[in-house]
Amino acid sequence: MKDRTVRLTTAQAIIRYLTNQFIEIDGQEWRVCGGGFGIFGHGNVTCLGEALYGVQDRLTLYRGQNEQSMGFAAAGYAKTWLRQRFMFCTASAGPGTANLLTAAALAHANRLPMLMLCGDTFLTRLPDPVLQQLEHFGDPTLGVNDAFRAVSRYWDRITHPAQIIQSLPAALATMLDPADCGPAFIALPQDVQGWAYDFPEEFFEKTSHRIRRVSPDEDEVADAAAALRAAVRPMIIAGGGVQYSRAVDELTVFAETHGIPVVESIAGRANLRADHPLNTGPIGVTGSDCANTIAAQADVILSVGCRLQDFTTGSWTAFAREAQIIGLNAARHDAGKHRSLPVVGDAKLGLTALGKAMQGYAAPADWTEHAKSERAKWDAYVSGNVARGNRPNSYAQAIGVVNSHCDPRDRIVAAAGGLPAEVTANWRTLDIGTVDVEFGFSCMGYEIAGAWGARIAQSEREPDKDIISFCGDGSYLMLNSDIYSSVLTEKKIILLVLDNGGFAVINKLQNNTGNESFNNLIADTPTATSQHSVDFEAHAASLGAAAETVANSAELSEAFARAKASDKTYVIVMTVDPYEGWTEQGHAWWEVGTPHVTDSERVRTAHLEWESSRSKQRRGV
Repeated sequence: MKDRTVRLTTAQAIIRYLTNQFIEIDGQEWRVCGGGFGIFGHGNVTCLGEALYGVQDRLTLYRGQNEQSMGFAAAGYAKTWLRQRFMFCTASAGPGTANLLTAAALAHANRLPMLMLCGDTFLTRLPDPVLQQLEHFGDPTLGVNDAFRAVSRYWDRITHPAQIIQSLPAALATMLDPADCGPAFIALPQDVQGWAYDFPEEFFEKTSHRIRRVSPDEDEVADAAAALRAAVRPMIIAGGGVQYSRAVDELTVFAETHGIPVVESIAGRANLRADHPLNTGPIGVTGSDCANTIAAQADVILSVGCRLQDFTTGSWTAFAREAQIIGLNAARHDAGKHRSLPVVGDAKLGLTALGKAMQGYAAPADWTEHAKSERAKWDAYVSGNVARGNRPNSYAQAIGVVNSHCDPRDRIVAAAGGLPAEVTANWRTLDIGTVDVEFGFSCMGYEIAGAWGARIAQSEREPDKDIISFCGDGSYLMLNSDIYSSVLTEKKIILLVLDNGGFAVINKLQNNTGNESFNNLIADTPTATSQHSVDFEAHAASLGAAAETVANSAELSEAFARAKASDKTYVIVMTVDPYEGWTEQGHAWWEVGTPHVTDSERVRTAHLEWESSRSKQRRGV
């Protein structure tokens, strides 16, 4: 029998394939690709645009305002769907595609699925050099798209239509693999996009995918269980992988059964509610005194779904140097960091297996009670920190207002600058999986775009809840155009713009290392000969949002109620103090490069003080 084929362009075949890929989540079938974000140019409008036009009812295409923010939105979408679904981003050849580099790096650092379908120069080279082409005299195959090799988990350039028969399934498999999950980049030369080929019809058959769960090795489980059973002061670090594995219940049961305190990484915020008795708070540089105290005393540390970034480990000073770390992770690379006992496998299956191997074990009661006591002290500190009082406005106060008035299922977004630390330290989790603090690649600008992408995802499952984003004035000025996107698409977000007059947290770091304020706050920028203040309220209103400015926390409380009641994107602006009101407790040491030689006595003193903590740093690989 002759194989049945259908003649399609490369672009048409890519889109037809994507429309027929599905996944089952909680008993409901969804397209694994939730749609896409696109800005058209000469590199993708004529062919990929033509293909997308015919499937608008199946693959929704959101018009972006900036390619970088499209990628951030795709990342926010993937996080909200716990990596079970993804969005594609399409950009034109040249600067349009180059603008996606930062977003691709964010997705790579955070292990998030995102598909990039980007224009490229002509394969035939007949019209070269074309508009926006970078010519490399010694290598005509090299172009802007090759830069994405460093920030993609899967990279390909399609030079013949038939290649997508292998490339698309490989890209999809990468994005759905818990161990290799990350962005996939497919370069599409402008001529190849339009070339036709007789594709086998079976390539486009409906396919339902599963996310693989890898069972851990029995010997690795046995080694880890033996270490934990011998522990006198055990601790669990719960990372973002706990949620991606949908292993929150298993984590909770494991901790409760064995009486082990749980601390959370930044990505792992909201693995446990704040009122859970074993929740010992956020750990690390942006952590809490309670978590860091317990971490410094623990003799065995079970890290679950955590990549042990420096903000979690305090640049590897947060733990006792002799403490044994156990790495339960789907990714082998993460499981074995710093001489950890590796347990390579799925978090849900791994915790279940470890629980069976540890039957009868319970941490000493005085250790568990010690952790609870430390958490109670931290809760008291946070209560005072977020209180209004007669102090200058602060991030913590704004966080406290929102925390006390939002719905438990509202989703909180923050990124880069000072707000991730303040949210991580001061936010009291009301429900599981409701916090997105983007500190994996620490991208300013994610706050608004990521919130828009999260809202698109949230509207598919919990449309009656809100996305609430905390954003500094620096991030707002860097990337604000998706306020307009949220208005255009009627995907409401609530945005708190907290204006401290510049890049205040970096000014704080500058001062803490003995340096004078320079080029961070607007007031300390030598080229800012005018001290013009931005009218954020007017700007947001010009983009179509409802907006107002408040003077203090009491007014913020009233404005937040109006924002909750509104059916459109709502922006609330409040000035906060750049110097006072920071969360001063809870910080672990963080390694930053300080000058070894300087004419400044203040800088020299700060350098010696900073370096004094290096003796606690673990050595590892």
